[in-house]
Amino acid sequence: MTKSISKLDLNGIHPKNEKTIQVLYTRVSTIEQTTDRQKVGSDKYDLVLEDKCSGTISFFERDGGKRIKSLLVQGCNIILSVWSIDRLGRDVRDILNSIHYFNKKGICIHFVSQGLKTLNEDKSENPITKMIISILGVVGEMERNAIKERTREGIAIAKLKGKFLGRVKGSTEDTLSFLQKPKNRKAVDLLKKGYSISEVSKIVSLSYNSVSKISKLIVINA
Repeated sequence: MTKSISKLDLNGIHPKNEKTIQVLYTRVSTIEQTTDRQKVGSDKYDLVLEDKCSGTISFFERDGGKRIKSLLVQGCNIILSVWSIDRLGRDVRDILNSIHYFNKKGICIHFVSQGLKTLNEDKSENPITKMIISILGVVGEMERNAIKERTREGIAIAKLKGKFLGRVKGSTEDTLSFLQKPKNRKAVDLLKKGYSISEVSKIVSLSYNSVSKISKLIVINA
């Protein structure tokens, strides 16, 4: 889901004649969240793009990312600002690939809250920024892996104590059959693509608890 606020008629832009477009990109993971904090000082930008999707979705697969790429394909000159590195993505490789794409186009990304810029004034790559992004990305991935590991351990302990709410007692439906149900199968696909439990619940029309159960089963069988 993408929302944009523009001071320009971007459909009528003549790339060679127009000024450089100041673009602010914002992202939150769920529909319920707002991007207000990321829009501080947004009045100075010509175009404000807002994505509501998981950070695990590659930047150029998001509606906002596609919009930015479309402007570049048209030949527009842009200056891109993003509130923080994690708004660009969660996967280090995807973040660096996105930055590499912009670097080749000579477009500097300004990460506002960290005060970092991907290019120097002479358009050369900023090695300090690249190093910091790599370190932050690796730490973030380690934290997410730790959370998954703690989840697995918690489920295992709950099973030993008989407190894990798995298959209803007396039911003949096994895990595979449960996950192969049409809505559940669609939920699995969305969860694996990085959508949050709340997002999947709304998209597939399943209860939050059902999607949460599916998410746990995916972790156990991973």
